[in-house]
Amino acid sequence: MKTSKNGLKKILIKHSGRDSKGHVSVRSRGGRHKRFYRTIDWKRDKRDSSAVVKAIEYDPNRSCNVALLQYEDGEMRYILHPLEVKVGDTLYAGDKALIEAGHAMPVGNIPIGVPIHNVELRAGVGAVMVRTAGGQATIVGKDEKHAIIKFPSGELRKVPLTCYATIGQIGNEGRKHEKLGKAGRSRHLGIRPHVRGVAMNPSSHPHGGGEGRSGEGMHPKTPWGKSARGTKTRNRKKTSPLIVKGRN
Repeated sequence: MKTSKNGLKKILIKHSGRDSKGHVSVRSRGGRHKRFYRTIDWKRDKRDSSAVVKAIEYDPNRSCNVALLQYEDGEMRYILHPLEVKVGDTLYAGDKALIEAGHAMPVGNIPIGVPIHNVELRAGVGAVMVRTAGGQATIVGKDEKHAIIKFPSGELRKVPLTCYATIGQIGNEGRKHEKLGKAGRSRHLGIRPHVRGVAMNPSSHPHGGGEGRSGEGMHPKTPWGKSARGTKTRNRKKTSPLIVKGRN
């Protein structure tokens, strides 16, 4: 597999919506442009060492841009690009980091009301929350063991004080207003044409059939009869103890 000189980029294998058996598991996918995957430092585990922002790059695999950091020992790493960070800025990860955009520290050290992103839910595992363009969460309270964080969905959740987060809002916040503009750009992104269920035959989709331009006539369904919108799939047994207020 082809990789870059610093080992941070590699060609992303194209699966075109197929699973390990070759069956189509995601419809309307295929034919996209070749991509390089950028390895992102989700853990920010190079602690107590300053890094200089060398470049801010476009990443075809995510909605936000990425920033290329060079540490004191010469090591290079990618992170998600915080909104106010510019080329030449110095970033730091550790307990003694400043409360400035791009610096990373435990949520127990971050004051209440400061916007954050790239949030861990378990210490040392790596960030899993607030990773999309324009995203930010806010610390609204603390207790002896947890920080209470309000996420973009409106959910209030307890996160251990030792979990790391990055200060500031993620950049490229205007992406939600972006329009593809033409069908060809969708094809470059690997999105093939999608046929509506109501335009199909009854044998191909639950919404199919009918005389003229008929509607769904029922609740929205997938081609296999499963509910298509609004069905809750979260496992309440695993998450409910840490949720202070649900997103709904």
